[in-house]
Amino acid sequence: MPSSSMSITFLAMKNHTRFVLILGFLVVGYSFVRAEKRLNSPDGKMTVIMSDDEGKPTYEVLRNGKTLIERSPLGVKWRTTMDLSKDNNLEDLTQGLKMTSCDESLQKDEYWLRTWKKAHIITEATEAVCHFEKDGRQVLDIIFHITNNDVAYRYKILPKRGTLAGAVECEASGFVFPEGTTTFLCPQMRPMTGFARTAPSYETSYTLDAPMGQNGWGGGYTFPCLFKTPAGWVLVSETGTDGNYVGCRLLNQGGAHYAIGFPQEGEMNGLGSPYPSISLPAETPWRTITLGETLAPIVETTIANDLVRPKYVASKEYTYGKGSWSWIIGMDGSCNFDEQKRYIDFTAAMGYRSLLVDALWDVQIGYEKMEELARYGREKGVGLFLWYNSNGSWNDAPQSPRNKMDRSAARRKEMAWMQRNGILGIKVDFFGGDKQPVMQLYEDILTDANDFGLQVIFHGCTLPRGWERMYPNYVASEAVLASENLHFGQGACDHEAENACIHPFIRNTVGSMDFGGSTLNKRYNADNNSGTIRKTSDVFALATAVLFQSSVQHFALAPNNLEDAPEWAIQFMKDVPTTWDETRFIDGYPGKYVIMARRHGDKWYVVGVTADKTPLKKKINFSEFTKQKKPAVLEAEDAIVFVSE
Repeated sequence: MPSSSMSITFLAMKNHTRFVLILGFLVVGYSFVRAEKRLNSPDGKMTVIMSDDEGKPTYEVLRNGKTLIERSPLGVKWRTTMDLSKDNNLEDLTQGLKMTSCDESLQKDEYWLRTWKKAHIITEATEAVCHFEKDGRQVLDIIFHITNNDVAYRYKILPKRGTLAGAVECEASGFVFPEGTTTFLCPQMRPMTGFARTAPSYETSYTLDAPMGQNGWGGGYTFPCLFKTPAGWVLVSETGTDGNYVGCRLLNQGGAHYAIGFPQEGEMNGLGSPYPSISLPAETPWRTITLGETLAPIVETTIANDLVRPKYVASKEYTYGKGSWSWIIGMDGSCNFDEQKRYIDFTAAMGYRSLLVDALWDVQIGYEKMEELARYGREKGVGLFLWYNSNGSWNDAPQSPRNKMDRSAARRKEMAWMQRNGILGIKVDFFGGDKQPVMQLYEDILTDANDFGLQVIFHGCTLPRGWERMYPNYVASEAVLASENLHFGQGACDHEAENACIHPFIRNTVGSMDFGGSTLNKRYNADNNSGTIRKTSDVFALATAVLFQSSVQHFALAPNNLEDAPEWAIQFMKDVPTTWDETRFIDGYPGKYVIMARRHGDKWYVVGVTADKTPLKKKINFSEFTKQKKPAVLEAEDAIVFVSE
């Protein structure tokens, strides 16, 4: 149990007064006292040391007495206006601060979340609100939330002499790692680059086991960010971001020092400010740090949703499950009435819940025929998800429907039409970055969609940040180099196994991931005889259906698979669930191999994949997942699948 006392240790500094003569000026040093507060996790294994050394708030993190985060800076700078030419409106809360007290308590929570890696979640954490003053006035609270495997913090910025509005210029929020740390990071894309100037979209390749001190392609890195220190693993991310702030990235400040960075100026085609506008008092999103001697706490963490609360009540009881989509195999040309009707028949034959109708349906099928298609789907027990362009002036993507999602009146009119026709949900693509107006657009789309009973998937988008719990109709986001790249280039196929061994350790640890994979075609083409060549086994395809977590999954299967795929593979893809009651990490290393287990009801799915060129030999104890002495196992050189009976 954490201590109920609020004592702070004050460390008096020696050599109270110093005199230094520099260029004829007399600089007189002054005496100061450093306040220090030690905060412990409920089990006592994690320690956070807060201090205001030389007036600068800092923290460090130890686990079992070993340092995983060295002394790192905290604080924010905000202005009453973002006119940077006026220095007198700057409120610098990174220095000259005094920690006056820390209010510490033990916080417990319990919630259910069917769309997450674990359905029933019970949490216990030490929470501390550390109060800071400057020039005799309370200016900032730094709030810490410490579980047995996670450290999270955020700021509460207090009003200044009646000022109730402003903008945050920057955060000092830093993460300094011990010497010898290596990194597993995804570079942030430059704005207005890539396909139709749609970047950044969190769709770049990871660098694995790289040294510290780099800064990606010059723009830092997208969250989440994984580090391997000499004492253990550290995952850095953020959660609780909504329309009140910006989505952030991680910037290298030199050597082992990384810090929170705001969006790039050029995002949204230069529209909007990279600085979040705030209403005071203001609470920032949480900065999260998950730590462990092994990767188990990283893979199993629920911190992204533990720290947030629902923003509204679900307008109906949403359901989840499997689906299909033609675009990944047939591309734009497949989005026609006859082919989508054929896919509805296939979806029904698989016992799946939904069909995703991708881009250009409004011109290649049309609204009237789409109503007919929706009726046909309902007769077959299949609902539809419809693709939309996010629009606005931040991209050149020509795919339609356009001009439907970026304005409230048009959006709500479209959603009312969808509700009348029984549409299940939408997939909205091609967002313009992480500036505050884009974060507000995400929230507006989700809020309006809930009014009309629609679920939402985002593509070409930012990382979800606790959105499964914040928005009851939110399903998943892409925010990863996903399955479409397997169609676009052989290089992605050649590295499919390596990438699959990354996502369970990084991207999918903090939010649902809409990957759109698990193809059983040998080639990424409708004729299954041309196009890029799949290099992985059928068992591998089944394994990724479990490895990649999302409560709604539109798999890359095709109608021909009923005839040309192994019967056991089709049966597995019919039976595999998309919601999980429990997730356990067994073994693995990013980019090399991963073995993990998920439970749905009383049935366990244990799966593993490897990127090694030679078969990987690992002993797996199935006894904790089944009472059978010889469980049935599907094996290939690159994957293993076990389902308990």
